[in-house]
Amino acid sequence: MKLKTLMLGAAATAAMAPAAFAERGSDGQVNVIMWQAPSTMNPYLSAGTKDIIAGSVVLEPLASFTPEGEVVPRLAAEIPSVENGGISEDLKTVTWKLQPDIKWSDGTPFTAEDVAFTAEYCMSPNGGCAQLAKFEGVEKVEAVDELTVRVTFVSPRPDPFSAFVGAQSPILQKAQFQNCLGEAAPTCTQQNFNPVGTGAFVVKEFRTNDVISFAANPEYRDPAKPAFATLLMKGGGDSAAAARAVLETGEFDYAWNTQLAPDVIAGMEAAGKGKNVAAFGSLVERIHVNLTDPSPGLPEGERSTVKHPHPILTDPAVRKALSMAIDRELLTEIGYGPAGQPTCNLVPAPAAWASENTECFTQDIEGAKALLDEAGWTVGAGGVREKDGKRLTLLFQTSVNAVRQDFQALIKQWWSEIGVETELKVVDPSVFFGGDAGSPDTFQKLYADVEMYANNFEGSNPEPYLARQTCDKAPGPENQWQGENTSRYCDPEYDRLIAEMTQIVDPAERGAMGRRLNEMLTKDSNAIIPLVYRGTTSAHANSLGGVALNAWDSELWNVADWHRVK
Repeated sequence: MKLKTLMLGAAATAAMAPAAFAERGSDGQVNVIMWQAPSTMNPYLSAGTKDIIAGSVVLEPLASFTPEGEVVPRLAAEIPSVENGGISEDLKTVTWKLQPDIKWSDGTPFTAEDVAFTAEYCMSPNGGCAQLAKFEGVEKVEAVDELTVRVTFVSPRPDPFSAFVGAQSPILQKAQFQNCLGEAAPTCTQQNFNPVGTGAFVVKEFRTNDVISFAANPEYRDPAKPAFATLLMKGGGDSAAAARAVLETGEFDYAWNTQLAPDVIAGMEAAGKGKNVAAFGSLVERIHVNLTDPSPGLPEGERSTVKHPHPILTDPAVRKALSMAIDRELLTEIGYGPAGQPTCNLVPAPAAWASENTECFTQDIEGAKALLDEAGWTVGAGGVREKDGKRLTLLFQTSVNAVRQDFQALIKQWWSEIGVETELKVVDPSVFFGGDAGSPDTFQKLYADVEMYANNFEGSNPEPYLARQTCDKAPGPENQWQGENTSRYCDPEYDRLIAEMTQIVDPAERGAMGRRLNEMLTKDSNAIIPLVYRGTTSAHANSLGGVALNAWDSELWNVADWHRVK
């Protein structure tokens, strides 16, 4: 991947071709099915991909990533660089110039004050900002004038395109959210469900975990866009039903996350109504091992918190054995085919950051047994291992999805072969990825021993993604259960290296540090057990033009450019 400051990539250029547009709203309605139903429009209060995508229809960042991973202006007038003076010579500040005359959907001016406020909103103590890692190393954000914003870092920043770049950190309107700082953030229901934005659409009706109705933004800066007058985003169902609704019945125009076996997709595509598309970015299906105790007998507010270490999974031999017992090649074959690759890495790309470790590719049941024997876990009643009065019994949770349920069943069988008893739990994806601080079933709460899911980072800089695993990012009641470190991994050395990384400028050194950090999380500790490096897959109707599947940003990053193929 490359960072280009002024030129769009080929796919992005094709997707944004203005010749496809006559006038705003002339193509009627576009129907999108998000079978994992969005539960908020505010990406700062949810790390769930479904919510980030929904929010991106309305909220915009200063810059976006193209399908090629290039940085291109969005609300900014240009991409800052050392050459144009936007990035200081010492790499400690980045100055953004905003496009003039941009308006919020309520008709008020978009200014630098809104950008500075957004940083204050996410960085506010006790706010539980799900995207706090995007602001790692930021000292302050200042509105220099109405159209100029300066971001100052605590140390030189070789790649400053994190905060305000990509769908995970868009700009919020200060006037709407100024009373929603800190602990008040999740209580601002009207703001979180109906944000004022600068994007191509506005929210007309939000029904959480169900349907969102959008209309074309009358204040959008391009008078010819969007081509669609309305957008309907329907939630619910499963990936098979979503794919079928596009590829077979033609009821919907776009289906997000068609995570299905290759032969199932091929059968649906035979109907000739649409096609399934895939793009590789940084999406890794993995297992997070809970290093804290999720026992329901603990007081509420203390389950799965650092106050109580896990009675079994704090044993590194157990975590290593769990990884050794898995056949990643088989999981990839049955779950993804050519749209997946077995991986031992949490960070699979870019190449300079990806560890060459392939040790986990080889399933080793006998080696896992020997490791547990050596650690004192002896086989007891029913073939389940025991140690110090504790049975090796685990609760394994994930979201409802055909591929994930296949994975659960296989992994349960492999773990049983090494003496691990596994109870499986599935959670509705709208709840699992919803980020509701009051729900016991979110992936952030992790009221289970292990859980499986996938997410990704934006653009070509994995540093903020790795920074999600520092000690202070562990979810808990003090941050509204919105931390990104779901394994509750806490190693002072890891935190020290993350801080050191922010000061490294040389690309080769940064890549080497990234590989080291990745291996600390995976190979060394097995706090995170990577399974499959999978492509982002979605389906769209043959009649929907302008789609450029983007694995480095929101899939709906260029929804303003979608149109009906005549």
